[in-house]
Amino acid sequence: MRTRRHPRQFLADRWAVAGGVVVAGFLLVAATASALTAVEGQDPYTYHLDALDDTGRPVGFGGGISGTHWFGVEPLTGRDLFAIVTHGAQTSLTVGLAATVIAMLIGVLVGVTAGFFGGWYDRLVSRAIDVLYGFPYLVFMIALGAVVSAKFPRTWLVVLVIGAFGWPTVARVVRGQTLALKHRTFVVASTAMGAGPGHVLVRQILPHLGVTIIVYTTILIPGLIGVEAALSFLGVGVPAPTPSWGRSIGEGVGWVQTDPMFLVFPGGALFAITLAFNLLGDGLRDLLDPRSVRRRPEAGARP
Repeated sequence: MRTRRHPRQFLADRWAVAGGVVVAGFLLVAATASALTAVEGQDPYTYHLDALDDTGRPVGFGGGISGTHWFGVEPLTGRDLFAIVTHGAQTSLTVGLAATVIAMLIGVLVGVTAGFFGGWYDRLVSRAIDVLYGFPYLVFMIALGAVVSAKFPRTWLVVLVIGAFGWPTVARVVRGQTLALKHRTFVVASTAMGAGPGHVLVRQILPHLGVTIIVYTTILIPGLIGVEAALSFLGVGVPAPTPSWGRSIGEGVGWVQTDPMFLVFPGGALFAITLAFNLLGDGLRDLLDPRSVRRRPEAGARP
């Protein structure tokens, strides 16, 4: 009989707890970005040309770090970098979380139905997943941005595109789990007693996929945040002047020799949130799925 780890064991995993704390911190920063920048007395859109020299480089230590500009200022424009990073957290987390919801909804629905019903539908879904894996979504994003009306919010266009291309991996994992579950005794017994497909899917299979869905959600979020950053880095993501870590990183690469802090702060934020979500996902996986627990030798036992 399998046993599930006690929540105290999760708390004993210092890396997972640290990841959860960092994720909670970033969520708090994103939710209170306007209040935080108000305390500093800045916003991410105002130009401070007086903080730049004649070449457009920030004046002072660390790219203009001071009591007025906590992270310094952006080269050429003088916009406050702390405000850009905090509001960029809002953008990245909004896009990442919203795209993850879309990807998980589509992936779970397609995966569980393909695994349960099988046949031609399963083969069709499998081929569609293979096609989407090889589809150049970046080219599609660029083309879609040129075709879609400018009145349509670009941020939500990015969310829809990332979510629409993020579900195949989820569907493949859920399909495999469903194929194993539908041959379990309790599912076979329910079907033999006359339970319909809807009842079996909702009451028998989906509850047993809960652990997989929760864990995979925490693992998928950082990946989609990275996709948004990559799109913004290439100039086809969230439009300027909306703060975005990816666009700041892309612009910071050109200033790394003269103003490295312009790259360090948004790059460090992206690295921290990605690592934190991965650590949290690993901890949740070990807590909820006992098969994934890495067995350690007991004290005094031979390895």
